[in-house]
Amino acid sequence: MSSHTLRNLVTTFAAPFVLLACASPSAPHGPSLEESVKPGINDSFLAEDLDVEKFVERFEGESREVFAHRQNIVDAIGLSAGQAVADIGAGTGPFLDPFARAVGTDGKVYAVDVAPDFVEHLAQRAIDEGLEQVEARLCKENSAELPPASIDAAFMCDVYHHFEFPRSTMGSLHRALRPGGQVVIVDFDRIPGVSREWILDHVRAGKDEVVAELDSFGFEFVEELDIEGLEENWAVRFKKR
Repeated sequence: MSSHTLRNLVTTFAAPFVLLACASPSAPHGPSLEESVKPGINDSFLAEDLDVEKFVERFEGESREVFAHRQNIVDAIGLSAGQAVADIGAGTGPFLDPFARAVGTDGKVYAVDVAPDFVEHLAQRAIDEGLEQVEARLCKENSAELPPASIDAAFMCDVYHHFEFPRSTMGSLHRALRPGGQVVIVDFDRIPGVSREWILDHVRAGKDEVVAELDSFGFEFVEELDIEGLEENWAVRFKKR
């Protein structure tokens, strides 16, 4: 596979990362400013010397419960053949294959990440694994950079807490979702006095806070998903309001 062909498979956006937020669902007629909720949370992914292989080991080890039980997670989402799903914060791509099989050859998988090195890796992985329905896309820190009404589902696994501008990012996903589209978020259980110290330090919001935020961003809570194998993570489904 030539480098020219690979570049054609990677959809990138040249605009710099900025603080100017995309319009939220509640304010669709113009942009608004949103302050960072956790400055620097993505610095390690944006580093020029990002070591992708180290993150492959970190993200795709069987000791990581969301990796070990990724098929259970995808099954719980309930995707259908021909649908389009966006894996937001796709990282090294552990969900590419199960998503591709779920939507079939007539479906679409947008593998979206803020790190250019991850996006290049995702594109190459799709080529290597013959996943023609996968399109790797570079996003911004405040926007998923997906076309309007282009997806049936948006998925975030241990990623929502990395949203530095959650209202803006979710606003962009609200626009990208088709009517009735769903959002499934899997993230760490953050319970003071119960959760590990790393989670308490790293994850800014617990499940109830995330549900409240999504409600204010134009998404309706549907249900909490009971996914076998998840102990440190919760999973919640929303739909576009």
